[in-house]
Amino acid sequence: MTEKKDRVFSGIQPSGNLTLGNYLGAIRNWVGLQKQYESLFCVVDMHAITVSQNPDDLRHSTREVAAGLIAAGLDPKDCILFNQSQVPEHAELAWVFNCVARIGWLNRMTQFKEKAGKHKENASVGLYIYPNLMAADILLYLANKVPVGEDQKQHLELTRDIAQKFNNDFAPDFFPDVEPLIMGEATRVMSLRDGSNKMSKSDPSEYSRINLTDDADTIAKKIRKARTDSDPLPGEEAGLEGRPEAKNLVTIFAALSGRSKADILGQYEGQGFADFKKDLADVSVAHLSPITGEMNRLMQDTQYIDDVLKDGALQARTIAQPVIKRVHEIVGFLHP
Repeated sequence: MTEKKDRVFSGIQPSGNLTLGNYLGAIRNWVGLQKQYESLFCVVDMHAITVSQNPDDLRHSTREVAAGLIAAGLDPKDCILFNQSQVPEHAELAWVFNCVARIGWLNRMTQFKEKAGKHKENASVGLYIYPNLMAADILLYLANKVPVGEDQKQHLELTRDIAQKFNNDFAPDFFPDVEPLIMGEATRVMSLRDGSNKMSKSDPSEYSRINLTDDADTIAKKIRKARTDSDPLPGEEAGLEGRPEAKNLVTIFAALSGRSKADILGQYEGQGFADFKKDLADVSVAHLSPITGEMNRLMQDTQYIDDVLKDGALQARTIAQPVIKRVHEIVGFLHP
C-alpha cells in the first residue's frame, strides 16, 4: 500500500439530520479522499453548542451523523472518525488561537453576521469566536489539505492568517500552509422550495430538503412537491440561467445518476417536469435508500458507533498530543 503523505481534515456539525446537500457537497467526496490521503473526519459537537442544544438531542445527533458517515462509505479502517469533544486538545489550541487572532479578522466573518442576525448582542461568545476553533481543528493535526465549499473559503483564509501570525510571532514554519481541496465541479444543492437558498437542516420546511433518514415514499413525495416553473426543460445548460429551481433539480439528477447535465437535458428537452421528477425520484431512491437502511441498522447498535468514535479519538490524540505539547513549549507555558 502506498504511503499517504498529505493529511486531510474536515468536520461536520451534529445539528439535525444529514441532508442530500451534506452528502453531495461533502460526504461523498470524503469517501474518495480516505483512500488518497491520511484523513481525519470529525463530528464537531463543540461547534454545535455555540447555539442552544438539548443535551439528549445532541448525543443522538452525534451518533446519527457518525452512522450516516459510515453508511455513506467512510471506513474506520481507512480514516480516523471521531467526535471533537473527545479530543480536548481542540479546545486547548483554540484558546491559544483566541490570543493570536485579531478582533478585526473576526469582525469580517460573514457567517457570524448571518447566524446572529439582528440579535448579535445576545449571541454566544462561542458563536463569535468559533472560526478560531475551526482553525484549531485543522492545525492541531498539521493538516495541509481541507476540502471546502464556497461558504467555508473565508474560514480557511482565516486559518491561514492565524497559522501565519503564529509562525511569525513564535516559530517560523511550525504550522503548515493549508490548501483548499477543490473536488472538481462543486455540487451545491439548493432548497427544494427556493432554488436561491442552500439546502439547510435549519429550514423550517421539511419539504425544502431531502434527509438521509427519509424513506423512499418521503423522498418521492418531496421531489414531486419540489418547486419548478411553468417552462419546459431546455436542451442546453445555458437555458437554465434565471431558473434556479430547474437548475437545482437538474444538478441533483446529474450528481446522483453520474451523468452530465447536458446528457440529462438532451433526454428531457422540451418536456415539462412530470416525467423528469418521476425519474429523478427513482434515481434518488435507488441511490439513497441503501444509505438510509444502513444508517437505521447502525443506529440499532449505538455501542458500535460509540466504539468507533472512541477508537478514532484515541488515534486522533496520538497525533494531537505531540503538537499541543510543542505549542505549549513554543508559547512559554511551564510544564515540570
